Amino acid sequence: MPRIPTAAIAAAGLIGGYGTARFTGKRPLGGAVLAAAGAGAAYQWRRDAGTGAAAGLTGLYLAAFGGSHPLAKKIGAWPSVLAVTGVVAAVSVLTERRLAR
Repeated sequence: MPRIPTAAIAAAGLIGGYGTARFTGKRPLGGAVLAAAGAGAAYQWRRDAGTGAAAGLTGLYLAAFGGSHPLAKKIGAWPSVLAVTGVVAAVSVLTERRLAR
């Protein structure tokens, strides 16, 4: 079975969580999507990059979620979600590449 890149799992959690909350009007449902993808990404980060990197990347994932809220007031909701998602995905890819060497 092909492995789903961890950056894609994290991106799906941030974008999918916001989209789910926005389009269903049910914030807890969006939170469940965010949490499920975050847990899956954290598991894979730990397996691929180790506990320390996984802790840092999971912290970044949570900080991105929290930081997207004040950023949304400045640039809009979707641009904010896309910006923080890009950061998390890029750092995930770079971390995994660096540790794979």
